[in-house]
Amino acid sequence: MEPLTLKDKISLLPHLPGIYRFLNKEGVVIYVGKARNLKQRVASYFISTETRGLKTLALVQNITDVLHVVVESESDALLLENNFIKEHKPKYNILLKDDKSYPWIVVKAEQYPRIMQTRQVIKDGSQYFGPYSSVYMQQSILDVVRRLYSIRDCRLKLTEEAIAKGRFNHCLEFHIGNCKAPCTGNISKKEYDASISAAISILKGDTDVAMEYLRSEMAIESSKLRFESAQKIKDKIVLLEGYKSKSIIVTPTHKNLDVFSLIYKDKSYYCNYLHVVKGAVVNSMSLEFCPAIEEKFEDVFAYAIQEVMNILEKRLSREVLVSAEPNPEFFENNHFIVPQRGDNMRLMELSLKNCKIFMISKLKHIENKDPERHIDRVMNRMKEDLQLDKQPRHIECFDNSNIQGHFPVSACVVFIDGKPAKRMYRHFDIQSVVGIDDFASMHETITRRYTRVIAEGSPLPDLIVVDGGKGQLSASYAVLKSLGIHHKVPIIGLAKRLEEVFFPNNGTPYHLDKSSETLRVLMHIRNEAHRFGITFHRNKRSKAAINSDLANIPFVGERSTEKLLKSFRTVAKIKVASVEELNKVVDIKKAQSVYNYFNKKNSNEGNI
Repeated sequence: MEPLTLKDKISLLPHLPGIYRFLNKEGVVIYVGKARNLKQRVASYFISTETRGLKTLALVQNITDVLHVVVESESDALLLENNFIKEHKPKYNILLKDDKSYPWIVVKAEQYPRIMQTRQVIKDGSQYFGPYSSVYMQQSILDVVRRLYSIRDCRLKLTEEAIAKGRFNHCLEFHIGNCKAPCTGNISKKEYDASISAAISILKGDTDVAMEYLRSEMAIESSKLRFESAQKIKDKIVLLEGYKSKSIIVTPTHKNLDVFSLIYKDKSYYCNYLHVVKGAVVNSMSLEFCPAIEEKFEDVFAYAIQEVMNILEKRLSREVLVSAEPNPEFFENNHFIVPQRGDNMRLMELSLKNCKIFMISKLKHIENKDPERHIDRVMNRMKEDLQLDKQPRHIECFDNSNIQGHFPVSACVVFIDGKPAKRMYRHFDIQSVVGIDDFASMHETITRRYTRVIAEGSPLPDLIVVDGGKGQLSASYAVLKSLGIHHKVPIIGLAKRLEEVFFPNNGTPYHLDKSSETLRVLMHIRNEAHRFGITFHRNKRSKAAINSDLANIPFVGERSTEKLLKSFRTVAKIKVASVEELNKVVDIKKAQSVYNYFNKKNSNEGNI
C-alpha cells in the first residue's frame, strides 16, 4: 500500500476528543491543539482560508503531516495539550511561559486531616486528587466538600493530647458554621474521620450525596425567590455531573516510564507507544508492522519496541508497561509489567484505545484504496470462523413472514462479496402451508429455490443462511439432502435472540465474537432478508385489503381503482368522498357506484 497522504489521514481521524500535532516537512512538531471532535477540528484548518489570520495561513502552508492521540474527555485533552506544548515547544503555539504546575486537591496526612488546594505534589503520605483542568473546577469541588462536611482549614497542629489539654479556642469559622471545631473536642476524632472519608468519596468521583445536597439547597433558594443564588448552585451541579476526579494524563503515582501495546489482526501488527515523564504523558506514536514471515507474537513485540526507540532516538525506560510480555532476550536491565489494575491499567487502556483506533484507520484506508483486498480479508475471516472450504463470496439468506398464519411469504436475499445484490433478491408466496408453520414454510421455499437453480443450471451459492435455530436449519438441510446438494453447499442457521450460529447435525450453538466482521455480515444479511420479507408481506396485506373493498364495486375495474387510490391516497378517504369529488377522478357512473357502495355499506353497518 502507498503511504497515507495528509488528506487521507484527516479523512480517517475519529470523531472523538483528543489532541492533534501538526508536523512540517522536517518532521518537527509546529503546532499542538486540542479538540472535542478531532476530525471536525483538524479538517476546519483546510476547508476555508478566507477568514484566517496571517499566523494560521502560515501554519497551514507548513503542515505536511498530522498525528493525534485520543483521550476520554475534553479535560484530559486540555491537560495533554499542556503536556505536549511544554515538551515540544511548537513554533505556532503560545508557550506556557509561567510554567505553572497543575491544580490538585490534597488530603493532608495529619491526625485531623485538612483538605486543601495545591500545585505541588509532595511524597509525604498525603492523598492527592486531580489534576484539574482549571482552577475554577478545583475550587468548586473543594467548596462543595467543605460546605458538606465542614472540614477545618486552619494551620493548627492538632493532636488528641493538645485537644485534651484545652489549648485551643473556638474561632470565627466555627461561629459562622464553616468548621465543627475538632480543636476544642466539639466533634470526636471518629466523627471527624468519618467526614474525611465521605469527602474523599466525592473526590474519587462518587458525587451522589453531594448532588442530593446541592439540589435541595437549590430548591430552597428558588422557593425563597433567590434565583441568582440558585443559579450559582446549579452551576456547581452541572460541574459535578461532568466531574472526573482522576485524569490518567497526569498522575502523581507515576514517574518516568514507557507504555507499549500491540494488537495483531489479519497478518498485521499495530503498536502504540506512550511516554510518561514525571507522571505526565508527553509523547505518543503508533506504527504498523507487517512481518514477511510468520513470527511469534513476543518476538514481533520486542522488535516493535526496539523500532519505536530507534525512530525516537532514545533509550527505553527501566520500567515499561506492556499489554503482553515481549521476548526478554532482546532487552537488558528493563522491568516489563503487564498491568492488571489501578493507574497502570488505566494507562494501558489509553494506549490500547489509541492502538485500536490506529488499526481501524489503517483498515479503513485499505478498504478505500484497495476494496478487493478488504473484501478478500473479510471473506477469509468468514471462511475461518464458519469452517468453510472456500470464501463465501455468494451468500443467500432466507426468512419467513406471516401474521397469525395469514398471507405467509418468504424472502431470499443475495449478498455478493459481503454486499447486497438487490437485483438477485426473490420473494415467495407460500402455497402448501396452512396456518403457522415456519419449518414447513422454510422447507417449501428452499425446495422451490434450489429445484429451479438446478434445473436452470445456475451456480449454487457458497453459503446458505436461514433465519432461525435448529428447526428451520433441519428443515432446510433435509431439502438440500433430498436434492443431492447438501455436500456442495454449506448451510447454517442464525438464531435472533443471542445471535447463535447452528450447523447441521450439531445441536450445540456456536457463538461468534460480538465485534467480529463475520457476525456483522451475517446480521446484515439476516436483517436485510427480514426487511425484504416484511415489505413484501406488508404490500400483500395492503393489496388484499384494497381488493376486498374496491374490487367488489360494480363498474369499477383495476384502472379505475388505481386512479382513485392515486388521487385520494387511501380507501378511508374514498369512503367519505362525495359524488362530485369522485367524479373529478372517474366518470359519473363509476363515481355514483362507488358512493352508493360505501354509503349503503355504512348504512347497513349502522343498522346492525
